[in-house]
Amino acid sequence: SYFMLGRKIINDLNSWKSRPHKSLIISGARQVGKTFSVREFSKNYDSYIELNFIENPEYKEIFAGSKDVDTLILNIKSWITDADFNADSVLLLFDEIQECGEALQSLKFWTEDGRYDVIATGSALGMSYKQSVSYPVGYVEYMNMYPLDFEEFLWANKISGDIIDLLRSCYEQRKKVPPAIHNKIWELLRLYMVIGGMPEVVEQYSASLSLREADQIQRRIYKDYINDIAHYAPANIRLKAQACYRSIPLQLTKDNHKFQYSTLEHNATSSKYETSIDWLNAAFMTKPCILVKRLEYPLKAFAEASSFRLYMTDIGLYLSTFDFVIKKALIQESSLEERSANVILGMAKGGLFEALAADMLYKRDYPELYYYKNEKNTSEVEFIITNDNGILPIEIKAGKKKANSLNGLLRSEAITEGFKLSAQNIGSEGKRVTMPIYMLMFV
Repeated sequence: SYFMLGRKIINDLNSWKSRPHKSLIISGARQVGKTFSVREFSKNYDSYIELNFIENPEYKEIFAGSKDVDTLILNIKSWITDADFNADSVLLLFDEIQECGEALQSLKFWTEDGRYDVIATGSALGMSYKQSVSYPVGYVEYMNMYPLDFEEFLWANKISGDIIDLLRSCYEQRKKVPPAIHNKIWELLRLYMVIGGMPEVVEQYSASLSLREADQIQRRIYKDYINDIAHYAPANIRLKAQACYRSIPLQLTKDNHKFQYSTLEHNATSSKYETSIDWLNAAFMTKPCILVKRLEYPLKAFAEASSFRLYMTDIGLYLSTFDFVIKKALIQESSLEERSANVILGMAKGGLFEALAADMLYKRDYPELYYYKNEKNTSEVEFIITNDNGILPIEIKAGKKKANSLNGLLRSEAITEGFKLSAQNIGSEGKRVTMPIYMLMFV
């Protein structure tokens, strides 16, 4: 049975529409549901006109001459004969706008004109690298879109709003989640690790309940991403960007999760690969987590940009790079707390939880992720973020091990609290709050 995936961005689009606004650019990786969500949102309008510059490169001619809106309208009508610009409300979508710099520049004129609502989507592939393209700064608003986050995944799995509200209040009040609910959500979190949030994969799994079929779609999307790099990355970084992207699972299963160029080739240097990683980050295909050695404001000032961990932007895609066996082990293992009897899972587990936490923080739209190591490398905390309360250290523990690194940091007066994330229910002790990893959806 086909069903609509609920997406948070629809609420954001509704609030954009209801206030005085500029043209909108929605950025995000390919296949995360940008076009689909805009089409869904377009039902609020009397007329909807869509131009996709990848499927119809000839549409670029529309924008080749004058950027005057009336001229552009005539040009659009000449290509799309049923385009209705006279309706009471009109929504225009420029899909994959990074392919047409002239269309991107035209957003300024649509905003100034003000008669029509205009949304552009960009997969950021090559966006920041086509130097000729200048952004119409001041005339556009921006939104980022990601694959489904864990909360959207719960909606897709028919978990009701009142259960999610209950979880949110447990998070805010630091009180235990009722065991039946905790166990159910934990089970769905393990499923989320395996399925991830790519809309097509979630829909396929919901329709068939077959891990195998979901896995096949994931592997196809992973291949699409590798092909996208070949197609869109500048020639001089194509192969290097593919090598970096492919190496992520290896980087995260080493003892030290720091991204090491030496795993790509002997004697590799950062100067050789840096731009490739910048490109992957700009295309929303990867998210870096950067080392800080001091926890002081602003964290950026203490960041060591050359030391970072690199995560894929969807946990399901990351898991599709492993053998299917690992997925089955994850789903079947009832308690991930104990040392796994399953050797394969035991090896991969630490890195998997860390990658899961990275996915959840990334989809909360955190612009910067950091991790902490002290000068002597004796103490390490997987994620450091800043929020309204200041600097928040987050330690990920797959098992019941003591959170010693976190305890050390909490002695600092600059830090009001720290999270230790595991499979355990909520509890707090001094500044340290223990909570299940799924609570990251509210952080």
